[in-house]
Amino acid sequence: QVQLVESGGGLVQPGGSLRLSCVASGFTFSSATMSWYRQAPGKKRELVATITSTTSSTNYADSVKGRFTISRDNAKNTVYLQMNSLEPKDTAVYYCNANLKLYSYWGQGTQVTVSS
Repeated sequence: QVQLVESGGGLVQPGGSLRLSCVASGFTFSSATMSWYRQAPGKKRELVATITSTTSSTNYADSVKGRFTISRDNAKNTVYLQMNSLEPKDTAVYYCNANLKLYSYWGQGTQVTVSS
């Protein structure tokens, strides 16, 4: 049974930091391209960052470049999203995604709220 369990969300003030984690099980984690998406109220889900399976190459949405860092630990079946210099516009539910070419899996999401 495939599971993606996100954690690390919460309420943070503007300029603050959070680190999201996503622990995967039920598939070969090292073979999956892992991504973080987010969805703000009333908006479409958007891609935030991606890290590939083989070379761990990364890609970011323009809105988070220089502030967010995606990384993975294949030994722990975990992908991370380090978020720095958070802004109110980063408020959203953040979802972990695993892409195995033929299959795509989603976590349940974790809420991030940036507010003073």
